[in-house]
Parts: sequence; C-alpha cells; structure tokens
Amino acid sequence: MNQACSRKLQTATREKLRKLNSLRGREILPGEFWDVVAVTAVDGSQKEAYELQIREKVDGKELPVGAQYKVFSDPPGCKIGNGGSTLYALQQLNDIYGKALSNMRIILIHAGGFSQRMPSASALGKIFMPLPLGNPIYQMLELKLAMYVDFPSQMKPGFLVTCADDIELYSIPEGERVSFDKPGFTALAHPSPLSVGTTHGVFVLDPRERSSYPEMENASCLCFLHKPSIDEMQDSGAVCTNQNGLFSMSDSEFVYTDSTYYMDFKSAKSLLNLLNELGPLNCEIDAYGDFLQALGPKATIEYTKNTANVTKEESSLVEIRQKIFHLLKGMPLNVILLNNSKFYHIGTTSEYLFHLTEDEAFRGELDLLSSAFSVNANENFSGCCIMYSVLDPSCSVEAGSVVEYSRLETGVSVGGGSIISSCWVSPGLSVPAGVFMHTLCVTHQKQIRFVTVFFGIKDNLKQSVASPAYVEELEFFGLNLAKCLSHWGMENERLEFSGDSSNCSLWNACLFPVCSEQQSSFSVSLRMLQAVLSGSTSPPPRDTTLMSMQDCLQCKNLEEMLKLKRRLHHDIKQRKLSI
Repeated sequence: MNQACSRKLQTATREKLRKLNSLRGREILPGEFWDVVAVTAVDGSQKEAYELQIREKVDGKELPVGAQYKVFSDPPGCKIGNGGSTLYALQQLNDIYGKALSNMRIILIHAGGFSQRMPSASALGKIFMPLPLGNPIYQMLELKLAMYVDFPSQMKPGFLVTCADDIELYSIPEGERVSFDKPGFTALAHPSPLSVGTTHGVFVLDPRERSSYPEMENASCLCFLHKPSIDEMQDSGAVCTNQNGLFSMSDSEFVYTDSTYYMDFKSAKSLLNLLNELGPLNCEIDAYGDFLQALGPKATIEYTKNTANVTKEESSLVEIRQKIFHLLKGMPLNVILLNNSKFYHIGTTSEYLFHLTEDEAFRGELDLLSSAFSVNANENFSGCCIMYSVLDPSCSVEAGSVVEYSRLETGVSVGGGSIISSCWVSPGLSVPAGVFMHTLCVTHQKQIRFVTVFFGIKDNLKQSVASPAYVEELEFFGLNLAKCLSHWGMENERLEFSGDSSNCSLWNACLFPVCSEQQSSFSVSLRMLQAVLSGSTSPPPRDTTLMSMQDCLQCKNLEEMLKLKRRLHHDIKQRKLSI
C-alpha cells in the first residue's frame, strides 16, 4: 500500500475512534447510534459472562448510554453455527420488540464459541479481548463499534451482521457515505489476493473494463462463492485485473472478499419465518456461506450439496440449505467495494502477537500503544505490548510478547513471543519464549481456586485422538504428550480427559494443577513447563487435582475473575496518581 493510501486509512480510522470516544459514557441522540447492540453467546454460561461484563462497561462509561445491549445464547444441544445463531437472535429480538423491530437499526456481533485458538479469551470472551488504545482501554467490542460508528445514520431499518474477531479498516472519499438503503442484502467487499479468497467468501461482479478504481463504489453481485479454489474464482469471472495499481493492492490480479453484511428488515423477516418452519436446528448453518450463496441472479442450488468446508456433516444440512436457497433465491446482493481497505483477523494466539507487537501497518493505522493502562511498562520494553498490568521497574519483557491483566514482581523476565494473561508472577521467575500462560479462577469443592494453563504458542488445542491410548500422537511444546508426562512423573498414570473420552485433545487433557492462590498457581505451572523444555523432572504437588482447559471453563468463577480485574484497575489508577 502506498503512503498516501496508508495515511488516508489512518486518518479515517482516527476519525471513527474520535467519534466513538465522543459517544462513550454519553446519552445518545435518536439515530446517532445503534438502537440495539446484540451479541451472541454459545451457551447460558457465556451469556451470563457477557451480560455481566457489558453491564460493567456501561456503568464504567466505556460504552454509549441509551442503546439497548442484548446477549443471546444458542439453545442447548448440538452446535448450530453462526447462521443458526443469527436465526435464533432474530427470533428473540422479535419476541422482545415485536412490531417496533421493523423501525430499528441493529448490529449483531457473533461472539459465541470457546476460542480454542485464543484461550486467553475463552473465559471472558473474544469480544472482550483488550487492545492497547483508548481511555478507558478498548476491548474488541468498542473497536467493532468504532469501525461501524457511521453506519446507523446511513442505513434503513435492518441488521448489520459481523464477527467478533475481525477488524475492517477503510477510507472513503470526502463527502461520501457508506449507505445501506437498498432492499435485500448489502455486503462490504475488500480487494484481496487470490490466495486470501480461498479462505473467505468471494463476490462475482458484472465484468467491467476499467482503467482506474475509485476509493468506494457500489456494485451488484451476480453470485457469491464460499472458500472457492483459484480455478473456481477464475472460471466464474470473480478475478479482477489490477492495471494501474489499486489503492491497497500490488498484485496484478485480485478478488473482492467478504467481511460484514447488512440485511433489510424484510429479508430478516423471511429468515425468521424459515426458523419457524424448520423448528429446532440440528446442524451447523453458516451465516455467510449458507445465506449469501443463495443470493444474486446467477446463484444456483449446486452449493447446497458441497460439504467440503463443513466441520461436522449432518444428514439434515443439505435439506436445510435447499430450503434457505429457495427462500432467498432472487433476492439482490448489493456490494460496497471498499478499494482502500484492509481486513484483519485476530482469532489466534499467533495473530494476536503479530498484530499487537510486529505489524507496523496495523499498529500505525490504529495508533496502538506499546503500553496501555499499565504501571512501569517503560520505554525499554520495545517491540512488546503491555496492557492493564502492573510491572516492577526491574522486570524485562522481550520483543514480540503480550502481557495483559497481570502483575509481574521484582526481577521477572518474559521471553520473546509469549502471552502472559491474568497472571501474578512471583519475584525472580523467568518465563520462556514462545509460551502461552493464563490463570483462571475456578470454583472447586465450593472454594475459590486458581489454575494456570500453559501451552506452546503454536500448539493445536483442537487436534484430537480417539482415546487416551493414543496420547503420544498429541503434540505439546513440540514433544509428544506421553514424553511430557514422563517429565512430570506421570508416565505410569492414566491421563484423564474431561468430557467425551472418544475426543481427546490438549483442550480437555487434565494437566493443570488446582491451587489455592493465584501466585502459587503460576509458579507450579511454570515449573512443570520448564521441566518439559529443559528435559528435567517436576511433578505436580502430591494429591493435587488436575484440570483441563475445558474443566476450567465449566468451573470458572466469573465474579471472582472480574473482582481481581477491578482490584488491578484500582491499583493501576492509584499508582498512576502517585507518580
């Protein structure tokens, strides 16, 4: 991206942040903001956690006042995907607001799930991941609201559908607006390399010869492809030629990929009627692939039988897809081409580390800080990111690491490329490079306890084997898990897995000691981690209960976790006042 385009992006982003900052803690005027900010959750427990945090944010003047903030959980039972979550959220909004819904502007943020690729967000939710900007410090929720802050005043009643772990930055010509005023669906589209198109949705537009691209333009989409191959993109006419250099692209060929979309009230009503017809869902529906592929004049029913991108195939999926296709067939798919835009995904530990510590473009566009709402995170800590933490001046944190919601005592050192989240690190301890450590507060035998989980940044927590007998096939810090057990003196014990014993993974492996204090929890887990990396032996304390990450979420003590965060907030404010 050339410097002029980058400056435009930075200027536009600053203006959106400024506008949201002016609304935080203030009573909004009619039409100035969303009527409802709706967030989805995977179950009742996550719903409760989200509601509690949103209430605290409103009380703390971190969000605009006067909008309705609602959290909707998926029904108990099988996974229903973000498409199913969309249908159930529409149903619950209709139950609450009735006829008034037809005049409302609503943002629907999909935030359900256990964040297995970003476990520091598992307990409190990825929509509440901290970001190093703003005062009070931003979380993903505020950033999402800031990036779309101009939309409510430029849209007819309806719903904007988006995900919690992505960020779209864009600029548009002065005096113009992104408007959602057409019937049917309207999607934002971003120029992307063909390789990116294979993992996203791709829009097929009317073929047009052109010598230049305006910063923003409206187009109509012939059809939508979901995670297509490069051959499919080329055969369908989705590939555009970049002759004179597009704002944000240097590739000679590109495609327009998806991010966020709007549907008017009439379209949403059709989906609501569909749910009533279908009854309880028993399969995963994709809010992008299964809804958008039905739209546009060249949409065909063929996609309904393609289950290549489906996590778990259910027999009813094809039938439900076909009902969605027949319901939405013929509805227009309008596209807003944002030619000077960037799409960022922050859903994994690696992405989080990269964007917050290394990605100069992203950091510059959002004016991210190296230290946000922290004490003694001095200028010596270059190339790392410290948020909402108290560090002793003698601490050292190497480049590429993130420290959040933590306390680091005298002489603590953190290696490069690590994440330390919600931890209290005792004096003199040394955290290795490339590790993830996160302390959770749990209720165990009716008492408040602490568990510090630890993984390698590149460990795959989702990879599973069919039974504990195959534990050596699971990789933990580059070693097979059976080898790690020998470093903890557990080689002769049967490793327990929580939940489904036919689905054994690092996520549900009972590896982590339950401790009575936050500090001792971190120290015990760090010794176990260091034993694996050094080849030494450090068994967990005798007769200690071991929990899995899955256990921790089921037993999490949300009130206590938020209480610890409030105490940290108070300490940071007090220390900043005394400086």
